[in-house]
Amino acid sequence: MRAARPGSKPGRKPVTKPDSDGPSMAGAADDPGYPGKNLGLPEAGLGSVAGMARRVGAIFIDWLLCTLIVVVAINPPQAEVAYWTLLIFAAQDYIFTAMTGFTIGKLVLRIRVVRLDGSRIGPGWALVRTVLLLTVVPPLIVDKDLRGLHDRAANTAVIRI
Repeated sequence: MRAARPGSKPGRKPVTKPDSDGPSMAGAADDPGYPGKNLGLPEAGLGSVAGMARRVGAIFIDWLLCTLIVVVAINPPQAEVAYWTLLIFAAQDYIFTAMTGFTIGKLVLRIRVVRLDGSRIGPGWALVRTVLLLTVVPPLIVDKDLRGLHDRAANTAVIRI
C-alpha cells in the first residue's frame, strides 16, 4: 500500500496526473483531448458535447419559427418584424430552456442544454443564459469544451441526445 501524499485525503484522486518526472505542467493546448473531456462527458454519441453546426442550426430553426409566428400571429409593420422576432425568440428560449432544456430547434437537431451538476436549469440560470445569448458575443467566445460565456456563466453545456 502506498503512503498518501502530504496534504491529500485518503481515497481522493489528485487533480494533476503525475508522470515520470513529477506533476505534469503541460497545458490544455498541448493535449486538448476532445470537447467535453474536462467535463466528464463522452467523446461521441449520446451525452457528448454538441458541435457548433448543430447549435447554429438550432438557433436558425428557432429564429425562423419565431419569425413565422410574428408574421402570421402578430402581423406588425415590416420595420418592426425583427424587434418582435427578437422578443418572441427571447421568450421561447427562456421558457423552454428553463422548463426542459430544449427549444424547438434543439429538439429537431437532437441537442439539449443541461446543468453540469445534474440539477434543473430553472428560471434563474435560464435567464442568465438567455440574456447572454442575446448579446451575441458570449456564445461566440468558446472554450475547448465548446462552452460559450453564456454556458460557463450558467454552468451548463449543450449535449447530444
